[in-house]
Amino acid sequence: MARLVIHLGVNIDHVATVRQARLGIEPDPVHASVLAELGGADGITVHLRADRRHIQERDVRLLAASVRGTLNLEMAVGEGVLDLARELRPQEACLVPEKREELTTEGGLRIRTSDQDLVTTIGVLQDQGTLVSLFIEPDEDTVRTAAELKADAIELHTGSWANAWHRAHKDGGAEAAACEHELRRLERAAAVAAELGIRLHAGHGITYHNVRDLLHLPLLCALNIGHSIVSRAVLVGIERAVRDMRNLISAGAA
Repeated sequence: MARLVIHLGVNIDHVATVRQARLGIEPDPVHASVLAELGGADGITVHLRADRRHIQERDVRLLAASVRGTLNLEMAVGEGVLDLARELRPQEACLVPEKREELTTEGGLRIRTSDQDLVTTIGVLQDQGTLVSLFIEPDEDTVRTAAELKADAIELHTGSWANAWHRAHKDGGAEAAACEHELRRLERAAAVAAELGIRLHAGHGITYHNVRDLLHLPLLCALNIGHSIVSRAVLVGIERAVRDMRNLISAGAA
């Protein structure tokens, strides 16, 4: 049986982070998106935060007009971004938690079927043809709740596993059990998603070193990777950085 081709979404938020450090005009994340797609990205991911710390509304508008693959707009529920999403109609939207004091997204969205704002946001986006994913912890009950909410997809937060993976490979066997525990959580959550027929995405903390250890997850169809690719792009350019990641994913599980 043919292996599922995994969609690579490249998150270019931190290209904008460098620009905003000087409140200037470069580097331009829109230019970065063109090169990322030339390097093999299947789509571009951006998070329009309420505090506009990196990606700006101008960026999203230009990306919506220029991205040739899939534009995935990460957004919080109830933070005023829904109106822009309704106007621009991105192909995908990922609903994420958001705290102003955090450096980056620290965990998955806490979801409840009784959360009317969440239900409304999902419905509005789906009605316009936008695929909706929920960024959640790798918890079996949370996956089931996402299915009850009729989300199109889930994106498993891989940050806890990625941190454990790094400690295990830095400190040897002492941290191996924690890494294995986090991987089992991801595997169980992925199995439930496959059972329920909900699309499986994953993201956060994924690097060139650990990506192939995730590729065996059942029916994994998309990875969203940003910081590691942008970090390598500083040294080798974004087109090559994306191509290097694309090649690792195409090689399959370690």
